[in-house]
Amino acid sequence: MMEIKIVKQILAWNEDVSEEVKQLLREKNVCLVNVMGSPGAGKTSLIKKIINDLRGKFRIGVIEGDIAGQIDADTIDRMGIPVVQLQTDGACHIEAMSVQHMLPMFDLDAIDVLFVENIGNLVCPAEFNIGEDLRVAILSVPEGDDKVEKYPLMFETTDALVMNKYDMKPYFDFDDVRVETSARDLNPKIEVFRVSAKNGDGAVDFINWLSDQISRKIG
Repeated sequence: MMEIKIVKQILAWNEDVSEEVKQLLREKNVCLVNVMGSPGAGKTSLIKKIINDLRGKFRIGVIEGDIAGQIDADTIDRMGIPVVQLQTDGACHIEAMSVQHMLPMFDLDAIDVLFVENIGNLVCPAEFNIGEDLRVAILSVPEGDDKVEKYPLMFETTDALVMNKYDMKPYFDFDDVRVETSARDLNPKIEVFRVSAKNGDGAVDFINWLSDQISRKIG
């Protein structure tokens, strides 16, 4: 019983901080986008595609979450985008307080949208709000078409599902209709996109949707 009580307290505390983050970003007119998915799903590649397509329209910043290292942060930095590396030292997710601590490292008056690349897994990140306005879940074709049923919370709570590496579909037994149907059964409002971040196929629809959502958030 004590363990259950502590978990509830932690989650409640995280929700309080999440609201503080959301309020600050609302005052600064910054849209926060939480990008989630497994290791190797293509989170960084998709963020790079978003930056290349939208940097002329929005001022972009990135928080890179990793258990260790700063490979992805270095990649974003070379693109000339403000980026802060968040290392969790073994933690499987990013919490709202971590984001709160990162925000003073950005000039929020010079940013329209802040992307957070969450830690790579389909479980823990879905449980913790970080003050985000939008959630994007990435599922790559090589991961298999059963992941929505195995990890339902990730897809219940996301605004968009990007089936990435769609160019690899001919080489895998991947039923995209099953994925979309399962996701919509859990979350009727979810937007579903089939994308290859590598060659850009299918990215236009997703980028246009994302651009519209950001514009609505920042006015």
